[in-house]
Amino acid sequence: MRPRWLQLMNFTVYLETSIIGYLASFPSRDLITAANQQLTHDWWDNKRKQYDLYVSETVIAECSAGDPQAAQERMDMIGDIPILNVTEDAENLADELVKQIPLPENAEVDALHIAIATVNGVNYLLTWNCAHIANAALQPRIETICRSTGFEPPAICTPQQLMED
Repeated sequence: MRPRWLQLMNFTVYLETSIIGYLASFPSRDLITAANQQLTHDWWDNKRKQYDLYVSETVIAECSAGDPQAAQERMDMIGDIPILNVTEDAENLADELVKQIPLPENAEVDALHIAIATVNGVNYLLTWNCAHIANAALQPRIETICRSTGFEPPAICTPQQLMED
């Protein structure tokens, strides 16, 4: 149980683009993806109000891309959520993550999500990107790199992992 003074404060959550994508997409025929979509909807419907949510300029750019109708639906979902800016500190940390982990070049935006959440002191980074973000094998390296640059990393997790009672 959290101490009384902590119960008065909401923890913060950075919503990575895959969360919005799962919320706005049609139910998948793939059983695992469909289950993850349902978990995302359950978290959104039942748990999100327990947290202060944030997105970033990067999430906005990704959500606004593609099919105009789908993009509008994604943008409507996040319309009231505060936006974190991409700062120089975030860009520098993202560069370090790509170089030191190392991540493939196509994962630069994934590193930027981690960096934005980190430099803004967000408690949790919520994602379904288990290749480059919520990856247990990469987690120790991500944490070490963030701390070596003077920042405390967020807990990186999926909605299933953030379904506390």
